[in-house]
Amino acid sequence: MSDASSLVRPIIRKLHGYVPGEQPKIPGLIKLNTNENPYPPSPKVLKAVKAAVDGRFRLYPNPSADRLRAKLAVYHHCKPENIIVGNGSDELLALATRVFVEPNAVIQYFTPSYSLYPVLADIHGATRNPVPLNPDFTIPTADDLRRDGKWNFDAPLTFVTTPNAPSGRAYATADLERLSNAHKGTMILDEAYANFAKEDALNLALQFPHVIVARTFSKGYSLCFLRVGYFVGHAELIAALHKARDSYNVNGLGQIAAEAALEDLPYYRKNFRRILGTRARVIAELAELGFETMPSQTNFILTHPPAFPAAEWLEKLRGEKILVRWWSYPEVRDYLRITIGTDREMDTFLKVARRLLKPSAQNTKRLRRK
Repeated sequence: MSDASSLVRPIIRKLHGYVPGEQPKIPGLIKLNTNENPYPPSPKVLKAVKAAVDGRFRLYPNPSADRLRAKLAVYHHCKPENIIVGNGSDELLALATRVFVEPNAVIQYFTPSYSLYPVLADIHGATRNPVPLNPDFTIPTADDLRRDGKWNFDAPLTFVTTPNAPSGRAYATADLERLSNAHKGTMILDEAYANFAKEDALNLALQFPHVIVARTFSKGYSLCFLRVGYFVGHAELIAALHKARDSYNVNGLGQIAAEAALEDLPYYRKNFRRILGTRARVIAELAELGFETMPSQTNFILTHPPAFPAAEWLEKLRGEKILVRWWSYPEVRDYLRITIGTDREMDTFLKVARRLLKPSAQNTKRLRRK
């Protein structure tokens, strides 16, 4: 061990960090691997950001994003003290581990779900408690969790991704309410994909003092580049998070862009509908090709491909300049996760999929003749 590495905490030396989706710069690439919105931000957002490129750059932004919190409070029918804004929701998830979890205490989550959760637990020195979803990626009931005995209803921090990533499945608010009702510790309902779902659980954050809902402007509002997310929850929990957050944690352009996005909701709702329409069409056309796709209420799908293993599909599609996501984890290694792009992008993907399947179909016919 070098002298420099000995200065690093042992827990960090052993850490396997979060692995984000690839961001290659390849001309002509169809990028369907990181669940970005295929449509640009509202023209009003772009206009507001451009107008802010002035002498304000030398000044610090509002330290607690007060204007944005006020607009979000109106949007969610709550008060600004129920909201904290972060540098993406990821910053707030990390902040929650520092605020609610003592070292060596339990951080709990379902699996498969967002792969950042175990990384946050490891960084903090907490004890992981990953609990499997049902085989079809539905959420176990509170009664099932009690019978199984693995779920810790007293865990100081529990993450629930809803709708789930990577499966795309949504969970009924009534089921989440029953789970919240049974819990003692803080529960974060991570709703990064709520804009694409039939229902959301935001009211649970205003109903239960221990429930927080996480949202982001990345997926639905096309603002990944500016990193703006937020929590909604009980004022006392939010106040505790404010105590521990970094000063000036959300950049000024991000705040302005998010405020402008909230002022042009019809534009975004139209895009949500476009994505949902494309998603339904792609699922139907993939079914005709033999793909088995999980029900989705997100801007992506998780699908079991025919003819070749999922890992082989990943490489074949990459060779066609189409990038999708694959994991080696046992629960999902037989699946591809595919972001819903524009209609043109998805048409290209489907055309390539059909072409890749032709040799397999021809081989099957030859075998039948023999």
